[in-house]
Amino acid sequence: MNEINLTVNGKPVAASAEPRTHLADFLRETLNLTGTHIGCEHGVCGACTLLIDGIPARSCITYAAACDNAEITTIEGLDEDEIATELRAAFSSAHGLQCGYCTPGMLVSARDVVLRMEAPSEHDIRVAMSGNLCRCTGYVGIIRAIRGVVEARRARGVKAVPDGHRSVLGPAGSGHAEAVAAPEMAASLVKTREVAPVTAAQPRAGAEIDAGWKPQTEFSRSFTVSHPPNAVWDFFGRIGEVASCLPGAALAGEPIDGHAEGHMKVRVGPIRAEFQGVADVTRDEKTRTGRIVGAGKDQRSNSATKGVVSYAVKPGAGPGETRVDVTIGYTLTGMLAQFGRSGLVQDVANRIIDAFTKNLETRMAGDDLRADAKEFNAGSLVSSVIIERINQFVAKLFGRKTS
Repeated sequence: MNEINLTVNGKPVAASAEPRTHLADFLRETLNLTGTHIGCEHGVCGACTLLIDGIPARSCITYAAACDNAEITTIEGLDEDEIATELRAAFSSAHGLQCGYCTPGMLVSARDVVLRMEAPSEHDIRVAMSGNLCRCTGYVGIIRAIRGVVEARRARGVKAVPDGHRSVLGPAGSGHAEAVAAPEMAASLVKTREVAPVTAAQPRAGAEIDAGWKPQTEFSRSFTVSHPPNAVWDFFGRIGEVASCLPGAALAGEPIDGHAEGHMKVRVGPIRAEFQGVADVTRDEKTRTGRIVGAGKDQRSNSATKGVVSYAVKPGAGPGETRVDVTIGYTLTGMLAQFGRSGLVQDVANRIIDAFTKNLETRMAGDDLRADAKEFNAGSLVSSVIIERINQFVAKLFGRKTS
């Protein structure tokens, strides 16, 4: 893994990435900046175009590690940009977009045309934009929109910047590369080999979530357990036993200083995933509240998730009962993200919590769990949710209950 430092849309970012990870995947999967679209992944279609140090570049053929210390601007970072704002309005009025998949890359490249070219002809614009492909519009509206913005800006006295702020010879981002002499290179390799191994007690990267991170989906739920609060609170302190109550989850070993490693097996139809991840657990004895921060990735489906679970253990309504309030927030990217629509996910999550509650009751009673708790079958849960929704709809439509 490479440690890279970037400035993305004006904010500093420090993260790890494999050497082969291209910038588009890094932005989408690590930073959740999904406005950068991926099309051909060969640098041909232009859908992934963004700005590196102010220069348009293909992020699908640019390694994230090669952009260390560079300034990255994605389509999300152009919300307040003057030229991009004018182009968005022009694209809408001139019908320069249809499905919208190519539009983020189109806008970035079009912005460069407006910035650099003083009075481009239609031919000039077509040549300049030839690296951005569109399968919908026929380009007529796109060319009209770009030419209209250029003419409007020049009429207002806004001059072109002929070099487009290009000050470094070479590929975008190359201005941050430093020449390293052979002896210095050898010394750096020796230092790399001499790095002390991480001990088991040290926190590992992966469960850390940026302070500014906001989950895509968040919801709350409460459930009641037929055991006294003291017993439930003590049980929640045994992370391994709690994990065993969650369908498909298991720890790789005993937690150390509130840090745990483990996996969760998920099956959605023909898709089988095993999320390998880490989690940090904190607990407050006075308020009987806890927080679990975790992150994981499945190599097979190239899906990743990170999330926060907050819980509070409180006395229940009846004697010997405990109410547990849970708030869950998460972000899911990759192949499995197609199953992440908030309404459906909350229905499925409610069923998972019901299963967790039953398993919790079983474990606290001293009994063994069923074998089917070892894998989380999201497909069957989703199917049952959909069937239930259809039944509810039919019942509402015909004013009667369905079986």
